[in-house]
Amino acid sequence: MQTGYYSAAAGMVTQFNRLDTISNNLANVNTNGFKEDDVVVGDFMRLYQQKRDELPNGDNTKEAAKFLNRAMAKVPQVVEGYTDYSVGNMQKTSNQLDLALSNEDLFFVVKTPQGIRLTRDGSFSLSDEGKLITKEGYEVLGDDYFKSKDGISFAATDNVINIDKNGQIYTNIPGSTKLTENKKLFIASVDDLKYLQKEGDNLYKIDDMDRVEMSGESGAVKQGFLEKSNVNAVKMMTELIETNRLVGMYQKAMDTQMNDMNRDAIEKLAKKA
Repeated sequence: MQTGYYSAAAGMVTQFNRLDTISNNLANVNTNGFKEDDVVVGDFMRLYQQKRDELPNGDNTKEAAKFLNRAMAKVPQVVEGYTDYSVGNMQKTSNQLDLALSNEDLFFVVKTPQGIRLTRDGSFSLSDEGKLITKEGYEVLGDDYFKSKDGISFAATDNVINIDKNGQIYTNIPGSTKLTENKKLFIASVDDLKYLQKEGDNLYKIDDMDRVEMSGESGAVKQGFLEKSNVNAVKMMTELIETNRLVGMYQKAMDTQMNDMNRDAIEKLAKKA
């Protein structure tokens, strides 16, 4: 059996999967609050060996030879995917409804038809009813949502909207410039970001809501700013070129296995016959 052919084919499929991730990153390079994804490529035997360096196989031993033969027969594959949650660049907009978070483990909380979701995209606006919503139309929630079951609303006379670093909203008293307290944003803190699942529309889902806590004094809310994507376009283009070259190399290896080696084998067998 030509194990090299199957290894090369698996390597090509792995690079196609990596290409999908890179393409999605590049497509969202201008998406507010988007977080870059990446994959880890490896095989079980190599990862197993790396995790158990305290019991190495001695050189020139039967155990080392057995490991080498098994490892060479293992195909490369995507063994893990992960998201880089580092904070993106802050862009000043001076729009009073644009908000950004300066800590990577904090999120705005919104209500969608599928349930409660988290987002880093603070490009908010007001609905016709005066409710604070995302650009997709999802309600932005306040810290009292689980009691009031209502979002954040503003009156037509609320011409001035100030939001402090902890998410407390202040609006003007009708007919004056004095401010009074409104609701407070629900700023969520997640204890372990690996449990977040991307769901589209720049939203995150988490199955265990016990891992989400309200951050009352976060000090991370920046009014009049938007967090941009943390995708490095130059890095992604470099990885895109690298991936395309690897696909070409795997294709050439497969061609060599199926054509050149088989042809040589057939010619040698014909001569012996």
